[in-house]
Amino acid sequence: MNENEADHQHSSPIKTPKQLVIVVVLAFIVPIALIVLVTQLVTGVPHPTGDDSAVRARIAPVGTIEVAAATAPKGTMTGEQVFASTCKTCHEAGIAGAHKVGDKAAWAKVIAQGEKVTVQHAIAGIRAMPPRGGNASLTDEEVQRGVVFMASKAGATWKEAPVAAAPAAMVATAAAAPAAAGPADGKKVFDGACAACHGAGIAGAPKFGDKAAWAPRVAQGAATLYTHAINGFQGKAGVMPPKGGAMNLSDAEIKAAVDTMIAAAK
Repeated sequence: MNENEADHQHSSPIKTPKQLVIVVVLAFIVPIALIVLVTQLVTGVPHPTGDDSAVRARIAPVGTIEVAAATAPKGTMTGEQVFASTCKTCHEAGIAGAHKVGDKAAWAKVIAQGEKVTVQHAIAGIRAMPPRGGNASLTDEEVQRGVVFMASKAGATWKEAPVAAAPAAMVATAAAAPAAAGPADGKKVFDGACAACHGAGIAGAPKFGDKAAWAPRVAQGAATLYTHAINGFQGKAGVMPPKGGAMNLSDAEIKAAVDTMIAAAK
């Protein structure tokens, strides 16, 4: 073997920089491609394309659940439900002198006066406590259940009035057919929820028609008064619980009541 033949056998097949780049790129691409092919063969998953409808169909839920809003038929709320919808606003935080739930010392005198008197006070209203807690839609039985629920947290052994089963047709109608929304009657809302405090000026509430008391409030603008009435407000002279304690009222109804009181003060 001569010198030229030896040099030829040991020379590299890569002669140019371009060939070197191609070899380097292939050294990366070929192993990766082989790994992808092996993975697809093992898992049986086809290479993804721009259309992911097959994947979406495979992971889609079998079904969906829709919960229809239902309104409890009148008179069927339990004591706990009455508390959550109406009494909680004041009695949970002790607003406007309301006895806090679970405060045995505060409830001791209430319990001592007996269930009958306590329920009568809750229905008719007493001091800063508006009639039916400001929720005029509550029946006497529902008010009684709410009172018993709170008193029981302080050690009372009173019994809630039994809840009569509502006819199935009534329950179905309440769940399937929401009430038609109409313009709110501000005067009606005021009489049912606001008059207890604003009628007599209880707990610092400006009296209905008192122009002097309402003047600085009217000056704040209706939008501010709406916010205070809906969300509640702690003032220097008193406190306004959210929605006057009547949490069943809509924002539109509260605004209508505010408009009625503003109009009476002008």
